[in-house]
Amino acid sequence: MSFLKKLMVTAAFSAAMFVNAAYAENVKIALVVKSLGNGFFDAANKGAEEAAKELGDVDIIYTGPTKATAEAQIEVVNSLIAQKVNAIAISANDADALVPVLKKAMERGITVISWDSGVAKEGRQLHLNPSDTGLIGETIIKLAADYLPEGGDVAILSASSTATNQNAWIDAAKKILPEKFPKIKLVATVYGDDDSAKSTDEAKGLLKSYPNLKAIIAPTTVGVVAAAQVVTDEKLIGKVNVTGLALPSEFKKFIDNGASQAVALWNPIDLGYSAVYLAHDLAVKKEEAKPGATLSIGRVGKVTLDDTNSAAMAPPFQFDKSNIEKFSKIY
Repeated sequence: MSFLKKLMVTAAFSAAMFVNAAYAENVKIALVVKSLGNGFFDAANKGAEEAAKELGDVDIIYTGPTKATAEAQIEVVNSLIAQKVNAIAISANDADALVPVLKKAMERGITVISWDSGVAKEGRQLHLNPSDTGLIGETIIKLAADYLPEGGDVAILSASSTATNQNAWIDAAKKILPEKFPKIKLVATVYGDDDSAKSTDEAKGLLKSYPNLKAIIAPTTVGVVAAAQVVTDEKLIGKVNVTGLALPSEFKKFIDNGASQAVALWNPIDLGYSAVYLAHDLAVKKEEAKPGATLSIGRVGKVTLDDTNSAAMAPPFQFDKSNIEKFSKIY
């Protein structure tokens, strides 16, 4: 081959490589949340963006409905299927209702995982729990019991009645009550649908219906803030303790004013980060989600899948007057 021909071939090859590189697209991972405008999920998105930057080839689509309903999430997922995203990581409003649309996504070659609030096994490849379900159930009761040495009536203000994670935690809490907390009486469970106004109304209803109530336990960052505000407004600080799962940045003022003695949570930034890592490795590296598989979650470490292809990230961490100032500046 002449020098001129070699030069032309080299130039053509270089041009082709340039065109391919120019048109190469990043991996599109959709982080689908229960509802937008929720501080917990906003923090998770920070972690998702951190993972995307670290991985280098990922674009995050942070999305979800304005109301925490399965029907609204189904519309969101159908839109993502039409956009031909590479992966969907979803915190589900309903474990079963989302299965058909997520199965459709997988049939189109889209990787699907759930995180935080799970989807039934047939509707996803794996699920990432923020922590062990039984441990969370015990923790939310212990947060109330620790400040009720004589026992007393408590009530739970949950998110939606179909929220997979909330229901599992409440079931675990009920099972542990007779064994470890016999003096604590659970008098009611109500649902605020992760809506501030409805959660406020439900908290007021609990105080009216149960005048001897000693604590409101809200395993939802929206509900716990609403309940603490009601206790503050009703001048019941010192009489009714509000506890549950809360973002330090949103809840510090209620620890400071005494409406709450302590709350707990895992790091939502780490949760969003880990979900993106898992979705990326399944979609790009073609890692297999199967029982017993150990998968990387980047700087957070590794998780091992159980028989349902689920794994837990980390135990919940308690926040009180001794440490909430520090963590409120982080998330």
